[in-house]
This record gives sequence, structure tokens and C-alpha cells, in this order.
Amino acid sequence: MERLSHIDPLNTAIGTHSVATNKQSDDAPNRPNATNKKQPYISHQPDNNGHIHYSDDEHAMWQALLARQAQHIPNRACPAYLEGLNKLNLPTTRIPQLRDIDEVLQATTGWQTAAVPALISFGKFFKLLANKSFPVATFIRRLDDMDYIEEPDIFHEIVGHCPLFTHPAFATFNEMYGKLGLNASKEERWFLARLYWFTIEFGLVGSRVENRRIYGGGILSSPSETLYALRGHSDQQGESPHQVERQPEHRAFDLLDVLRTPYRIDHIQPVYYVIDDLDTLFDIVDSDIMGVVKKAMSMGLFEPSYPIKNA
Repeated sequence: MERLSHIDPLNTAIGTHSVATNKQSDDAPNRPNATNKKQPYISHQPDNNGHIHYSDDEHAMWQALLARQAQHIPNRACPAYLEGLNKLNLPTTRIPQLRDIDEVLQATTGWQTAAVPALISFGKFFKLLANKSFPVATFIRRLDDMDYIEEPDIFHEIVGHCPLFTHPAFATFNEMYGKLGLNASKEERWFLARLYWFTIEFGLVGSRVENRRIYGGGILSSPSETLYALRGHSDQQGESPHQVERQPEHRAFDLLDVLRTPYRIDHIQPVYYVIDDLDTLFDIVDSDIMGVVKKAMSMGLFEPSYPIKNA
């Protein structure tokens, strides 16, 4: 299985954990068809000095994506993410070099990035996390993919995830996840994938509705999902009830429920799980995750809360 091609066995969604879209209607329709053939993305390789060269068009895409998302993140992203974003001090007019990201991560939690191709094996993904290295594909989406991309590009990885790798609980959770994944069976990995999906990719934080914020990188790198995820659940949005045709469901985090919840990766999420605070990730690390995985495997999945995609 390709990285992180977290496709539930009971559905036929195609894609990866990078889900970045821009404009969706208020009822959050399906994302564009991810099966259309297109030119594959190829990561840039560093030169002899470790420098990765990008074109002017690629830098322009970074600038456009960053500016667009900067309009939506305030009052929606959790404080720890915003603090991490400030620490990274990302350039606004060019794609950052990974060594600049590493300098900050090493100084805060001992993590670093690892330049990888667009897709890597599940095994390599787990090994990198277990060794405190976060994989980053060194390419950026093209203009025709600006609103939706199947592969996890550098914008998703750096803007969506890296700010929170400055937070101890987030970093520890990822390291633990990598170690569990290395020793898990293929079927167990399918269930572990849901844990990552509903936390690191699409997690919300804040037990009180008025203080609820986003920490999942799949949301924070997607303008439309950043707006949608808190719709109807936060007084920060400035939306009247009559303006909302469809709202996401927020569920309190329960490990067994998370592991049994199917999802689609080409669709804005109908369900988000909410942890009390980021330090709750420490509590999850200390729990018997694999024991609960085995229980979830014996019980099976819940019925999907999204339309089943035709084969």
C-alpha cells in the first residue's frame, strides 16, 4: 500500500492523505474525480550541497497557496499550531529548504524532515516516523491541481503538519505510531490507519465548543475543509444557522470508535473526532492501542457515514 494511501477496505476511494481543496459548496460535495489520468509528480532531488532547486512557477504556487490559507487559519487552527507556524517562520515568496525546517524541529522536539518521492511504502513511512523523521515529498502541485491533489505535496506536509512537530505530544504520538506500525500485521495497519486519519490528518481539539480548533494537517492545508470542519460548532465562524445547509458531525474521541470508523479520502469528512487538548495525545500513547486494535478487528467497522463510491 502506498503512502499514506489510507483507503478503507470497504470503499473504493482513490487517493492519499493529502486532501487539499479550495472551493466547495455549502453542502460539501464530493471532491473532483481522483481517477483521471495525469502526468505523475516527481520529487526534486537535492544538489551536492543539499539544496533543492524549484522553478519560479513552483515558488509562485507556494506563495499563492500560503496566502490563500493564511486568510482562513486564524481563529480556526489550535494555538499550538499557530505557535509552531511562528517558530518555523516560513518564507512567503519561496518554497523553504528542508534544512531550515529541520533546524527548528531539532531544537524543539528532536525531529527532522526526510525528503521522499511522492509515494513511499507503508513500511518506509512507519520506519521514518519511528526514527523521528517526517517524510516530505519535494514537489509542489501544479496550477490545475491547486484545489485538489491526490499526492501529499510539500505544501501539505510543511504547512499542514510541520508546525505541530514542535509540540511534544504531537511529536511523541507520531514516533509511537511509527513504532507500532513497524510491528503490525497488514490487517492491523488498516485499523491503525484510521487512528492517524482521525488525529494527525483530520483531528479537532477542544472539549468546549466555543474553544474548539483544528490540529489535523489534512484540514489545515485545505482552505475549504478549514472553513467546513468547524461549521456550526464554533462561534468564530460568523455564520447564521440559515446559511448552513450541511454541518459536520463532531464526536468525542474514543479509541475503539475511531478504529471502527470508515472514511473516504476523496470527500470532505462528514465526521471529525475531538480530543480535549493536545496533551490527550500523550494519554493515547500510554494506552493499549494494539489491544484495542484487536478488539476493533473482532467487532468490525461501523456503517459508513458517507455515500459509497461505485466501483
